[in-house]
Amino acid sequence: MNNVGDFLKTNGIKPSYQRIKIYEYLMQNKEHPTVDSIYNALNGQIPTLSKTTVYNTLKIFIDKGIAMAITIDDNEVRYDAWMDIHGHFKCTHCQQVTDFSVDFDGIVGEELLDFDVLERQLFLYGVCKKCKEES
Repeated sequence: MNNVGDFLKTNGIKPSYQRIKIYEYLMQNKEHPTVDSIYNALNGQIPTLSKTTVYNTLKIFIDKGIAMAITIDDNEVRYDAWMDIHGHFKCTHCQQVTDFSVDFDGIVGEELLDFDVLERQLFLYGVCKKCKEES
């Protein structure tokens, strides 16, 4: 994506400086940041930024379908700008969340054939390759 401002406009979002920077951060940082980590990373560049602004901006992105909230643990919401269907793996040692591709076709049983699935999320937990090698 070359111009985030144009992308936001195309999706019905007024491209303020703060919104552009927050979306750029989401696109560039694949660690699935939290509101706090986005705020902490951008506060130095944008002194007027507040956590409320970050939260409200992310809500707009989610409502417009250009980002998603992922709740991997009950007490932690992270954000992701990769909107293609994919899964998330969380390492129980280092807490890193990694994207992985997944083919959802064929894994849903007959019980849901007449249902309208609105969202698909798959979470796996375990030990990542790096932590496994270090232990």
